[in-house]
Amino acid sequence: MPKMKYALLQHNDQLEFVEMPATHMYQLAALNQRLHKELDKLTIPSKPALPVFIAEFEQLEIVHPAYKLQHGLDYINALEKAFSALREQEKEYPLISLLTEIRALQAQLEQWYEEEEELA
Repeated sequence: MPKMKYALLQHNDQLEFVEMPATHMYQLAALNQRLHKELDKLTIPSKPALPVFIAEFEQLEIVHPAYKLQHGLDYINALEKAFSALREQEKEYPLISLLTEIRALQAQLEQWYEEEEELA
């Protein structure tokens, strides 16, 4: 069984839990920091709401029924969709660099999950 890590993200007053391969958790944390750093540079009024990366865990057991564990690839796919949607509106800031970083992690995760599926 592959080693997984779990991220705790805070979006306003909501908590989100994301499961990632342990080998890719650092990339998720770094991507989140970079997106927060660059978010203020966007010139459009409707910027995507990004959660804050709070912590990562080696093990996680969610006991409250209101919280669900989000698959890492699902989280990255949603992030890519949110930033892709901005391309039509954003004329000043080069979104391509942010999308490239998101898509790079997306491609790595897709490959990782495919390899894990083949091994199973």
